[in-house]
Order: sequence, then C-alpha cells, then structure tokens
Amino acid sequence: MSAHDTAIHHGGHHDDHGHDHDDGPHSSFSGYMTGFVLSIVLTAIPFWLVMNGVITHRPTAVMVLGAFAVAQILVHMVCFLHMNGKVEGGWTLLATIFTGVFVTITIAGTLWVMFHMNKNMMPAHGEHATQRVEPNRAP
Repeated sequence: MSAHDTAIHHGGHHDDHGHDHDDGPHSSFSGYMTGFVLSIVLTAIPFWLVMNGVITHRPTAVMVLGAFAVAQILVHMVCFLHMNGKVEGGWTLLATIFTGVFVTITIAGTLWVMFHMNKNMMPAHGEHATQRVEPNRAP
C-alpha cells in the first residue's frame, strides 16, 4: 500500500502517531542466500561426521546431530519463515514457542511411558532363559 492508499484506507487521515506497523516479512536475495548456505553447511557437517565415523560414542553422536537439527530448524524459521518478535506483535513467535514446548513435552512423555512399560511389563529375557519351568508330571 502506498501512503495515498493508506490515507484513503484510514478515512483520509494519515497514521502519523509513531506506530511501527509491520505488514509482514520483508526479504532480500541476500537473506535467502544466507539461509540457503547455512542450511547446506548444517546438513553437510552432520553428514560428514556420520559417514566418516568421527563420533564413535552413540549417545554423543545423537546429541551432536540433535544440536545440528535444532540449528537447522532455527535457520529455516528465521531465514525462510521470517520468524521474529515483530511480526504480528510477536504472537506468531509466541505460538511457535508454545508449539515447540508442547511437542517436546509430548515426545518426552511418550518416550518415558514407553520405556517404563517396556521395563515393567516385558519379562526379562535373561532370567527366563536360565530358569526352566518343569511341567508337573503325574507319577
């Protein structure tokens, strides 16, 4: 919208009250290229780490790869989805944070329940293999 269209839209009055209106995301070619390069780097490094067996300790590898995945998500959200605290008064960012917290709690709770159900309901494989139950035989 031009200044003239804005004045017509607001009943002929210009909005010179010092309010900072953000009509949405504004991007440039350099912003997209920065996101693209960061995405390639954040994909290539974990790929190289796994393919060359740089990290042999499995839990450490999972944590490192998870950190790269989170960084990749943040790059996509900032560079391509234009998430920041200014768009729509910060509500988009707040909704995204809420969604992330909700998904994290849901995944953690699901894994916790599945781990405990597996531990408490499945028979221990080693104990039953060594203890043979003899059927009752009639003399």
